[in-house]
Amino acid sequence: MIEHTPAVTQDAIRATSRRIRERIRRTPVLELNGTELGLRACPIALKLECLQHSGSFKARGAFASLTTGDIPTAGVAAASGGNHGAAVAFAAQALGIPARIFVPTISSKAKIDRIRAYGADLVVEGERYADALALCTAWCTATGARSIHAYDQPSTLLGQGTIGLELEEQAPGLDTLLVAVGGGGLIGGIAAWYRGRTRIIGVEPEGAPSLAMALAAGRPVVAPQGSIAADSLAPLQVGDLMFPLAQTYVDRVVLVADEAIRAAQTNLWERLRIVTEPGGATALAALLAGAYQPTPGERVGVLVCGANTTAVDFAR
Repeated sequence: MIEHTPAVTQDAIRATSRRIRERIRRTPVLELNGTELGLRACPIALKLECLQHSGSFKARGAFASLTTGDIPTAGVAAASGGNHGAAVAFAAQALGIPARIFVPTISSKAKIDRIRAYGADLVVEGERYADALALCTAWCTATGARSIHAYDQPSTLLGQGTIGLELEEQAPGLDTLLVAVGGGGLIGGIAAWYRGRTRIIGVEPEGAPSLAMALAAGRPVVAPQGSIAADSLAPLQVGDLMFPLAQTYVDRVVLVADEAIRAAQTNLWERLRIVTEPGGATALAALLAGAYQPTPGERVGVLVCGANTTAVDFAR
């Protein structure tokens, strides 16, 4: 099925926000001083999408997708590293739609358990997201189920773009916003909202530099997939739909080591009592590790995008 959805414009993001606002949480923004995180004094705004339904920002794109277009009798299917699958399962349960979710074996127990808890049929097979996507595509071809892509569909970008709309209302006048990058649906949607009014910085693990490599090559290319955040930030390549938005509106991409991501998780917990998964802490890691260094007085936003982990995993 070809999805007939408006282009990813500010007006389309506004319309999407109106359509899904009763289904999602307006997540809070925590305003603090950099000294609270062990940095030099600077204003920081943390957008806590880790408190969104299903444990990540992905619920926005899921509801945007499932409330757009026709749903076949076979329902919907999604391939995911975990968070998108949980979000689609949550949205499908809320809307009474059958859902089958495909995840690779690298998906965390927390994400697998959450998908099952939402009542979706779950298939855990293949080593990486690309394997799960191939299985999902075959299932949709065989059954007629509608595929809900994790990042490369217009409605997904529009749903994630509602974060930008919401954040600009909550924290107007941000100079810079740091956003973790996986397949690019999140940063693409947010960039489409701000359209250059705020500097957008992508943050990727060193072991999964999908957008950094795409920008260097001038097109999406196959990238390495090795990182502790591989179940959320390591697609085979970034999406075709988000890439022109990134080329136009993303200032640059910075890379962070796995050790920096773990340190950011620990920092958020010990200083603010905020629990995140590795991907959820990746944007903050750029600040803490110095991969992005604000100028004096610069007002920086950081998207804390996911918290699907377990206490046992976090303590390791």
